Amino acid sequence: MISTARSAPAPELVRSSSAGTRCRPATDAEKSAWNDFVRRHPRATGYHLWEWRQVFAEGLGLRTHYLIAEGAAGLLGVLPLCEVRGPLFGRALTSLPFVNYGGVLTHDDETALTLVGAAEEIARTRGLQFVLLRHREQVFKLPARRHKVAMVRPLPAEADDLWNALDRKVRNHVRKALKSDLTTLIGGAELLNDFYSVFAENMRDLGTPVYSRRLFAAILTAFPRDARVHVVRLGGRTVAAALSYAFGDTLEIPSSSSLREFRVLCANYLMYWNVLVHAIESGHTRFDFGRSTPDDGTFQFKKQWGAIAEPLCWEYVLTGLEAIPEDDRSSRKFRASIELWKRLPLPVANFLGPWISRAVP
Repeated sequence: MISTARSAPAPELVRSSSAGTRCRPATDAEKSAWNDFVRRHPRATGYHLWEWRQVFAEGLGLRTHYLIAEGAAGLLGVLPLCEVRGPLFGRALTSLPFVNYGGVLTHDDETALTLVGAAEEIARTRGLQFVLLRHREQVFKLPARRHKVAMVRPLPAEADDLWNALDRKVRNHVRKALKSDLTTLIGGAELLNDFYSVFAENMRDLGTPVYSRRLFAAILTAFPRDARVHVVRLGGRTVAAALSYAFGDTLEIPSSSSLREFRVLCANYLMYWNVLVHAIESGHTRFDFGRSTPDDGTFQFKKQWGAIAEPLCWEYVLTGLEAIPEDDRSSRKFRASIELWKRLPLPVANFLGPWISRAVP
């Protein structure tokens, strides 16, 4: 049995609850009702929107299971899920892969339990080993990991106020970049090649399999107004780039990269400064730098911009495992794999990477 973290132990989870709540797969015709529910919910993230279903299907080639819970009063909750299978990370039903947030979205415990019960049933029927729910806080009394944090910064109303509040070291890096003949651009799909060329090379240099270019093309197609590409160039060459995604009062950076050989020019500082200014000028009050591992290099980089760590909770329903899947990135085997990947020719890494990354829950 599974219960919510806020309530007493719950009854067995089935598709229909004792209170009359019924859970079923959503249809394309219910896109508007789904999105209306998401946009009105105070704990919703942009990744709960229906359009991400198309992104995951077309950009990653994943099978999706989008569940709705309904009762006499209408729509009561939603749970977007993707089926992820691979030899390295196992077989999972994830809410959601690639992105930073997901999970159950409801107003009450009974509905949440009905949705996660339906997800468990799908996982068992499909021969999957676990259900992964990426929540911001613990929702259920389930095994959980808290190894990641979201790095978020409140934004002032004016860019000058942000500048004055920044750490002196950050301001000096931005000033250096401004003196380095760097130029910046903000756009959409027309800048995808610029973004992906930097992203793919940087992922290879980090020893991390890259996501497919098709994924980012799908994001820009699904969100032509809310997803933007930010580019920094030196002459005719792109040396840093980021993808931003806006939802509600928040502008987020799901992916960003800069080329190591040009980092002495502080191009990444100029890029983040321009994205922050763009966020303020477009009326956003929160800036989400994305998730990080506490105290690692990216965590420290984001922290110096004034970002505050917000804990995340990844909850697991184990349907074919006895314990949460291990993710020992400090192991000798894992480090050896990283070093091997770094030495791959870029075309080889770009060919193999998407096949591996799409199988990460």
